[in-house]
Amino acid sequence: MSSLILTLPLTPPGITTTYSYALTSDGHTAAAHAHAAAGLLPEPSRPGGEVVAVVPLAALSWQRVQLPPGIPLGANQQTPRLRSILEGLLEDRLLDDPAQLHFALQPGARAGSPVWVAVCDRSWLRDHLQALEAAGRPVSRVVPEFAPGPTASGGTEIFAIGTPDDPQMVLCGQGADHSVTMLPLSAAVLALAGLTPQAEDDAAAPVVRADPAVAEAAERTLGRPVTLHTSTQRALDAARGDWDLAQFELASTGRLRAMRKAGSAASAFLYGPQWRAARWATGLLAAAHLVGLNAWAWQEKQALAAKQVAVRGALTTTFPQVKVVVDAPVQMERELTLLRQKAGSVSPRDLEPLMAAAGGALPDGRVPSAVEFAPGELRLRGVTLAPDEESVFNTRLQAAGYRARIEDGTLLVRSEGTP
Repeated sequence: MSSLILTLPLTPPGITTTYSYALTSDGHTAAAHAHAAAGLLPEPSRPGGEVVAVVPLAALSWQRVQLPPGIPLGANQQTPRLRSILEGLLEDRLLDDPAQLHFALQPGARAGSPVWVAVCDRSWLRDHLQALEAAGRPVSRVVPEFAPGPTASGGTEIFAIGTPDDPQMVLCGQGADHSVTMLPLSAAVLALAGLTPQAEDDAAAPVVRADPAVAEAAERTLGRPVTLHTSTQRALDAARGDWDLAQFELASTGRLRAMRKAGSAASAFLYGPQWRAARWATGLLAAAHLVGLNAWAWQEKQALAAKQVAVRGALTTTFPQVKVVVDAPVQMERELTLLRQKAGSVSPRDLEPLMAAAGGALPDGRVPSAVEFAPGELRLRGVTLAPDEESVFNTRLQAAGYRARIEDGTLLVRSEGTP
């Protein structure tokens, strides 16, 4: 998906505050990355893109708690009662006043089960989000730089970060809880953590990635080559995670969250490499439907044209004197009428058949006071029918190929072929 991924600095926002950012169109590779003030940050490259804020690991504290059973959880259930429960569970573990801290539950948290809770300074996070929103870059999601959970390799992974003067190592996926811990990068700390330097060909050695600034120190301390992994790549990895730290009072409204999620999902489907096969399949399916609809429309057009040719042929074959065909059915009706007139026969639209049908259908003793005739219709004045008599009258007429209705106090009888 198209995203602007920002890494929040550890200091509160100010006039000179700059943000490290990365622009990506597919969520996996950075099209551009740099540092800029909030007002100079670029926009996502495509419509529907999102702005993702990454919280550094140094700004977070990870706590493992077990929520009491029966507590409703979810995006719409983050109530003050749930926050009070978290404050009570974490009060003895935190150095700061819980009222000044922001809490976020892990995705898919369930009541009655152990869950991870991310803790950070609430005013620091809120001030950065407000500064970005004021600069026209409202944040859609807030994600942690590193989060507890299983790693891609299934074991402990080491990330060397920091500066040459203060190198740090992050241990991800540790133990049964898959915890995340940040420690100084040194051989002594490595030994205390139970991770001794490994030989280069040791298959059981953990995956090690290092920021270029501390890669040499990491190789020297760990005694093995490392894979370079920049801060931009870490931000991209973090943005693809399931976490969203914008919870409780920092959470977006349900409607806004749904709109942002829909926009992100649409952008991911349109531009994400993992959806390339689905996009091709959708395009091919749409093309097949389009070709099929055009073929069906062409066949229907050809069938209609063939029927029109057949109708014209029937007219010109039956009545050779007709040289120009304009409206074949009307011309056919006209020619048949002329033939009947020449033969002295009548059609259902003539006066005699209409009078006979009406007289046979009217109740005994009902005689109209006046009769008006026009081709195809007969008006009978002075005839009044009860509802049940009218129903019987219509039934008899329909059996003879006629229909009737009351119009302005007049009984109007028409042949079925009269419009």
